[in-house]
Amino acid sequence: MADWLENPRNENSPLAGLKVLELARVLAGPWAGQILADLGADVIKVESPEGDNTRIWGPPWVEHGGETTSAYYHACNRGKRGIVADFRNAGDLARVAELAKSADVVLENFKPGGLAKFGLDYETLAKANPALVYCSITGFGQDGPRRDEPGYDFVIQAMSGFMALTGEPEGDPMKMGVSISDLSTGLWAANAVQAALLMRHRTGKGQWIDMSLLDCSVGLLANQAMSFLATGKNPPRMGNAHAQVSAYGVFPTQDGPVVLAPANDGLFRRLLTVLGRDDLKDDERFADNEARVANRHVLDAIIAEEACKWTGQDLLDACAEAGVPAGPINSLDEVFADKQVRFRGMRVDIDGRPGVRSPFTFSDAELALERPSPLLGEDTPQD
Repeated sequence: MADWLENPRNENSPLAGLKVLELARVLAGPWAGQILADLGADVIKVESPEGDNTRIWGPPWVEHGGETTSAYYHACNRGKRGIVADFRNAGDLARVAELAKSADVVLENFKPGGLAKFGLDYETLAKANPALVYCSITGFGQDGPRRDEPGYDFVIQAMSGFMALTGEPEGDPMKMGVSISDLSTGLWAANAVQAALLMRHRTGKGQWIDMSLLDCSVGLLANQAMSFLATGKNPPRMGNAHAQVSAYGVFPTQDGPVVLAPANDGLFRRLLTVLGRDDLKDDERFADNEARVANRHVLDAIIAEEACKWTGQDLLDACAEAGVPAGPINSLDEVFADKQVRFRGMRVDIDGRPGVRSPFTFSDAELALERPSPLLGEDTPQD
């Protein structure tokens, strides 16, 4: 019989001893599971005999333990144990139900109602385990007119307004370069799970968490949503410009563009000094942020003209010395070579497999980063 670890993976990790049963695949659910695993939870990932869909989402591929799996799979499954269970097999199903009886958390991303026929739905499992925190992740939630529609990140990015806000003003709507709807749902799901666990500490009872990709994506609209709600007007796509702040954007230099982000009056005046344009400090067109937004195109042209007199690194160095927010536009090789990223240890290498750690740093705890992504079924009990 599969069982939970008797000892936590890292006794000084924040979630040491927490038992998480992951009935999830692809990205949003596994991302939440990986966050909890990095925080020290014992996460058992249950896969069908065919494995998580993302195992074959390559290239690129990762070779390990005689198994070839996609880099994508390894991006969201670190730190877990893995078992195989065929829900059509009574013995496998009983094994998973037994694990759920003593689990603290179940993560699942089946279609609404999809686990009820196997007796793995919240209502059934909570009868045997009233303290269970059960988190369901779907495209549109457990109720509403779109409840039964499949939810995919690309579709949700389009429906949520992300794409309408992303891209050049005269260009096509664009999706994000990462699966932001899936990833943000995984982040919020992990947050919701921990909130429910804190509530359980007070009440002694678990509960069912209903997470929706569309809800989470709409929730991320933030200031853009408030702009619409305050005015009734759709915010336009603005490329790399900021809807409410100027000067703030991408500017050319002699050897490539950089980002300049002087987001208040004081920082803007410092930038003018860096650029040798103190003469503009008394220009009414640029006296405050509202004036700078109104005269955005004039101001952007002036800053671009001055920035072109510099090499990128010289301008960034001058901004850093003056305390003006600025940065390079890094490719991923430059990201992982960056001295700050290296110092903070964002890349991890576990048992020959590279990864990116969850970005938590505690004063009196460590992440549990000793376990790589599981081979397919590597922890399945041998009956």
